[in-house]
Amino acid sequence: MERGEEIYMDFCIVCHMGNGKGVPKTFPPLAYSDYLMTKRNESIKAIKYGLSGEIKVNGDSYNMPMARLGLSDDEVADVMNYITNSWGNTNSSLITEKEVSEIQQ
Repeated sequence: MERGEEIYMDFCIVCHMGNGKGVPKTFPPLAYSDYLMTKRNESIKAIKYGLSGEIKVNGDSYNMPMARLGLSDDEVADVMNYITNSWGNTNSSLITEKEVSEIQQ
């Protein structure tokens, strides 16, 4: 969790904010996020490779591209474990480096 929080503070906080609520109509929330918690592979893929195109989070549409962050598989796993266990999210099945390595573009 500590490593994931550090990565979040370095790469993610600018768009998704310190409270994980994002910016309405621009950057989707990670706090209480249905997308994050129900689309595990898609969420890992977005962090690993970036994201373009419209997504729906908590019923709202977002279409702002997310750049590839250049994180290693273990860093992606760490930040995923942090965000899926913060701000009202609970994930009892931790993401592993192996799981991240199997996600292809």
